[in-house]
Amino acid sequence: MRKLRISTGILAIALVTLTATSCRDTKKENNNDDGHNDEEGEMHDEASMESSNDMLMNVGQKTSKSTKLVANYLELKDALVADNKDGAAKAGGMMVSAFNSFDIISYTSEEQKELKDIIEDAKEHAEHISESPIEHQREHFEVLSVDLIDMIAITGTEKTLYQDFCPMYNNNKGAPWLSATKEIKNPYYGSKMMTCGSIQKQIN
Repeated sequence: MRKLRISTGILAIALVTLTATSCRDTKKENNNDDGHNDEEGEMHDEASMESSNDMLMNVGQKTSKSTKLVANYLELKDALVADNKDGAAKAGGMMVSAFNSFDIISYTSEEQKELKDIIEDAKEHAEHISESPIEHQREHFEVLSVDLIDMIAITGTEKTLYQDFCPMYNNNKGAPWLSATKEIKNPYYGSKMMTCGSIQKQIN
């Protein structure tokens, strides 16, 4: 009888030990699973960060493409402000080259279509500016300014710009232009009415 009790006790201890070991193994497996999930989560986070970085880089590349055009445009604007026909003609020619080399491949198909139309029209006006007397330069500058404003709405700009407006130009119909400063210097009238106009909005 005593032997039976001892055997039963040994079996009970063995069973408890086996159960405890099994629980530890299960817990360890769960920890491994959790670790695996953590690794997957980290990989997912890294992928998301890389995707975000790619998007930011793409936006940066798009924005930088308009930098040369904006610089040429501002030179053209400054030349007209100074009543400098030759300076305006030179800047107009530089804009033609910048439009010809502008790469639209990184934009969506819809943006590419819009950019093609804008560039085709803007380039034509830049060409006229490169070979016209100053009053005609100013006429073409009006349309070129509208084209560049539309273009920047798609490409963005690295430089803070101000969209100004002259209410008197073109028989009081008014005309916009872009500037890098808040100070009004009118390219449509130059020295005749240098400060005619106001800021419509800031473009970042």
